[in-house]
Amino acid sequence: MSVREPNAALGPRVWAVGALCRAVADALDARFNPVSVRGEISGFSRASSGHCYFSLKDESGQLRCAMFRRAAGLLDFTPRDGDQVEVRGRLAVYEPRGDLQLVAESLRRAGQGALFEQFLQRKARLEAEGLFDPARKRALPSMPRAVGVVTSLGAAALHDVVTALRRRVPHIPVVLAPAAVQGANAPAELVRALQSLYALAPAVDVILLVRGGGSIEDLWAFNDETLARTIVQSPVPVISGVGHETDFTIADFCADLRAPTPTAAAELVSAPRDLWLGALDLLDERLGDALGARLDVLGQRLDQAAGRLGRPSNLVARQQIRLAHHAQRLHFAVLSRRERLTQVPRSIAADFSSKFDRALVQRRERLDRVALRLRLLDPALVLQRGYAWLTDGSGRAVISAKKLHAGDAVVARLADGEVDLTVTHGGNHNGNTSDASPKISS
Repeated sequence: MSVREPNAALGPRVWAVGALCRAVADALDARFNPVSVRGEISGFSRASSGHCYFSLKDESGQLRCAMFRRAAGLLDFTPRDGDQVEVRGRLAVYEPRGDLQLVAESLRRAGQGALFEQFLQRKARLEAEGLFDPARKRALPSMPRAVGVVTSLGAAALHDVVTALRRRVPHIPVVLAPAAVQGANAPAELVRALQSLYALAPAVDVILLVRGGGSIEDLWAFNDETLARTIVQSPVPVISGVGHETDFTIADFCADLRAPTPTAAAELVSAPRDLWLGALDLLDERLGDALGARLDVLGQRLDQAAGRLGRPSNLVARQQIRLAHHAQRLHFAVLSRRERLTQVPRSIAADFSSKFDRALVQRRERLDRVALRLRLLDPALVLQRGYAWLTDGSGRAVISAKKLHAGDAVVARLADGEVDLTVTHGGNHNGNTSDASPKISS
């Protein structure tokens, strides 16, 4: 909104402050936006809200900049004073103070465009080959026997790592494999340093690959493809601690674990000694509690056993009662058995007379039948019917005429006596049946 005096045609236009700021902002937006500016960061700060504030300057000027939280969250590095950057955004006027400022929508290091594109292409190719596969990455040893460190002897990262390890695990040895971490020769030296530590495995069971922060050009050695493949071939876990929290290299993706800083890499493999001592104290306490609890249980079992046992005299008394009970049962069993046995003779005596008479009658009847059968078989009864019984000189019965010969003496037994006879003609031995009977004379 503008305000004119009655004769404004004779003088300059009078603006309200806010209206003029908005008009200037509109003019800047129409004339310049969007705009890209290159310069050096100065006075960088990050508010608790997540917004970032800084200035861009060069040898001839300075421009205030603001980057709001949404855009700041997309940064892949942490801006620092002195960084040469390219900022893309929109010029605007901050009306409460009337300041000209650049509202940054993106920020990248100056000159990194071509390198960054090369980084992305290489990263995509190696990822497709499976070098970044999480399935092949290994867990870190909880208590390493020795820690290998690959970095430059003059790097501040070496001091940070050694200081952290000495403070947290002074008892674990550190094996240093020095290598350049920047420059044309750095990739080959890093590969040789890693391979020298691989030869010491498994004595060295974790390796730290570390370097301090820097620009993309400073960290470019860690994007080398040969180095990436060497990291993947490591027989032990490798931790990459290259640059600052927002710095990413291909070595980070190939390593088994990425640490935001070299110090953090050292801390990942060095649980403080006090922590282990505290764990031992806790285990000691738990062991003592478990032992006490076990002793309590055994004490209770002993008390229960003692309660069940009681005094030995009580146990003896109980056993004596049981013994008396069994003796009484045995006594009654014997009496009962004896009573049954005494009843058997009386029963037998009562039945003996009648059973004996019946048996005697049965035996007499059987004897009469047998006697009758014997009488029926008596040869004397046959002789009484006119038959004779012939015997030879030895008293054997003569049952066949063929066995008699002329002159043989035989005895004929009749019903009322015996007669001595002599065979005058022998029996027919030729089978002639007409003269088959022998002739006998007395």
